[in-house]
Amino acid sequence: MSEIRVAIVDDHSVIRQGMRSLLTDAGMLVVGEAADGNAAVELAVDTTPDVMLLDIRMKGRDGLDALPDIKSASPCTQVIMLTTYANPAYLTEAIQHGASGYLLKEADMDDIISAIHTAAMPGSLIDRSLLNAALKGGDGQPQPEAITATQTPDVINTLSQREYDVLRLLCEGLSNAQIAERLSIGITTVKTHVKHILQKLDVSDRTQAVLVAVRHGLVD
Repeated sequence: MSEIRVAIVDDHSVIRQGMRSLLTDAGMLVVGEAADGNAAVELAVDTTPDVMLLDIRMKGRDGLDALPDIKSASPCTQVIMLTTYANPAYLTEAIQHGASGYLLKEADMDDIISAIHTAAMPGSLIDRSLLNAALKGGDGQPQPEAITATQTPDVINTLSQREYDVLRLLCEGLSNAQIAERLSIGITTVKTHVKHILQKLDVSDRTQAVLVAVRHGLVD
């Protein structure tokens, strides 16, 4: 893989500086920094990074509010929310607006580096405990549908057996290469299956496909 180009958005300069140093040491190229959501959108336009680490609560425009504009400005940029808030509602909103991952700042740096590599492939990296909480309300019952009304168990039933197998492995957080190895098929074939899965589930990325799968009981 070529050098991964990363943008860092956080309203604390110490965090940005520390993250820049760690990412650089990990062999990544930090193409820019921003301190609020508006600046993040401009940064996406100017640098089109492979991955953007995006804080949520910032002194200016917050990350969740800016996320749709970031994805519109640079659709190929994979956004990982990096926050102190273990809030299932934030996770759900982030997925709806196109985030590829949601990690807490307390995560080990190795996990953050791994998440960036996974997103850049692109992949899906979300906190499983937060995902489970996001799928249930305070009374333990499933929340109202958070994506689209067309996403029903019948839609999942339209998947072929191989697409079903690929979706289950997506839910495990496997990359295309790992799925190809697990199923003994080519990476190009995996990419084709993923494309068909996204089309049939009417979602835009792998993370949303995982959310649909979990919501409808495909995985625990």
